[in-house]
Amino acid sequence: MRIREQDFTKLLVRPVVVITTISKNGVPNAAPFSFNSPISFEPPLYGFASSPEHDTWRNVRETGEFVANVVGEDFGELMHILETDFPYEVSEIEKAGLTAMPSACVKPPRIREALAWIECKLEASYELGDHVWVVGRVVCAEVKDEFWDAVLNAERAKPLCHISGEFFACDARRRRFKRAR
Repeated sequence: MRIREQDFTKLLVRPVVVITTISKNGVPNAAPFSFNSPISFEPPLYGFASSPEHDTWRNVRETGEFVANVVGEDFGELMHILETDFPYEVSEIEKAGLTAMPSACVKPPRIREALAWIECKLEASYELGDHVWVVGRVVCAEVKDEFWDAVLNAERAKPLCHISGEFFACDARRRRFKRAR
């Protein structure tokens, strides 16, 4: 079946992260993103795509820091709250009933209920199409012990993945394939 070129993203299952930032006035912001990816091992770089008008991008531009909160399927029901366009400096963390906790190396908070956290300082940004690709240098990465076995234990973590709109993918399984010799 041929689909519209604009619908190509509906072919990809992408991990959901909730990016937390903080305003210049110290008010936390949280929003879900599924256009995100590791970029480089050395230096450790991570990126996500944001609308240029989004409060997340405004806060990153102004403060130079953000946290990618890796979330599980239990966040699925919270997506409609976290993606609501509340007025600037209204905390989506509070609106969603989540818990802000201090980060290890940056000012924006972590979300306590997340599985893992990737703390970043702004490295670069690029306008690409109708989004800004935000690149952060990873300054701290941490995962809850129960979700780590040399890599993320997908069966226990149950990471939330996004397909399109209100469609998500759950029940990921970890599998090892041996490398070809």
